[in-house]
Amino acid sequence: MKLCILGDGLSSFALAKALVNRKIYVEVFSQNKQLLINKTRTIGISESNVNFFNQKILNIEKIIWKLNKIEIFTDNLRKEKIIKFENKNKYLFSIVKNHELIDLLKKKLEKNKYFRLIYSKNNFSYKKYDLVINTDQNNYLTKKFFNKKVIKKYNSFAYTAVIKHEKIINNIATQIFTKRGPIAFLPVSDRETSIVYSVHNLNNNKINIKKLIEENNIKYKIKKIGQIEKFELKSLTLRSYYHENILAFGDLLHKIHPLAGQGFNMTIRDIMIFTNIIQKKISLGLPLDKSVNIEFEKKSRHKNFVFSNGVDLIHEIFNLERKTKSNIISKSIQILGKNPSINKFFTEIADKGIII
Repeated sequence: MKLCILGDGLSSFALAKALVNRKIYVEVFSQNKQLLINKTRTIGISESNVNFFNQKILNIEKIIWKLNKIEIFTDNLRKEKIIKFENKNKYLFSIVKNHELIDLLKKKLEKNKYFRLIYSKNNFSYKKYDLVINTDQNNYLTKKFFNKKVIKKYNSFAYTAVIKHEKIINNIATQIFTKRGPIAFLPVSDRETSIVYSVHNLNNNKINIKKLIEENNIKYKIKKIGQIEKFELKSLTLRSYYHENILAFGDLLHKIHPLAGQGFNMTIRDIMIFTNIIQKKISLGLPLDKSVNIEFEKKSRHKNFVFSNGVDLIHEIFNLERKTKSNIISKSIQILGKNPSINKFFTEIADKGIII
């Protein structure tokens, strides 16, 4: 059995590690010998996904920062807390620096005899592999077989940075729905916090992000705001998950608004489904062919669709409130959030995704 993964990002390396752990030979194709990794970006991983990652992919306990509470505020209620998620007995979410996780995965993979990293910009014959998993949004296979997609632009940029501040007990993530868009403060240590600010209006080139971060900061004594990166915000869903033995995966398959911090969590759940299918095929002595892709789409498509649209609905609800300058929505959510059953329901969805 030989599998090929196209792309050199977090999704491809995480999937590769999950597969080589099952003694499946994997070749990863990269178009760049020198990876350009954004060091301002962080990833939120839910508790159940951290457990899966530790057990089935790689133990990441040493590089994650655990959070036991998430608090949501809104400008329309004068930054009054509208909802909180917490569990006093265990953590809810973990934050990890994107580049640290990629580096750790890559180092472990390079030592594995079932793994090979190939640098090539040339087209190759995908038919010599049992399965090809495509995470690369720019190769010829993507342009040829995965060009039918639903794209939604949010007329926004996401700005990311890491702030250094005085030492505090830093185990609470904070999100504020401001008049310009949602800003998230995501702790990565007791002295550092990651910022993700989704700012509306792409045409406004006079935005002072550092000033806006300082204005919306409600608890940190900031010493330094690090380098700020930005990227255009849009959601994406492919119409077809596969073509013959080629399967789309990661951000190529689905991309969502970062306000809920769920993008990589969706990919981890996809890895869980995909590797379970692979393991079942192997245990039954069945070949790894396009039937794997067919089964993967059948098991994951509806869950990803519902979850992606749920995140988009949250964005649209708060975006409507931002436009109308009314606090009716915030007050309604505040009332709902006080109901223990409703709060628990949304906490479980954030942790485990859609269970159907």
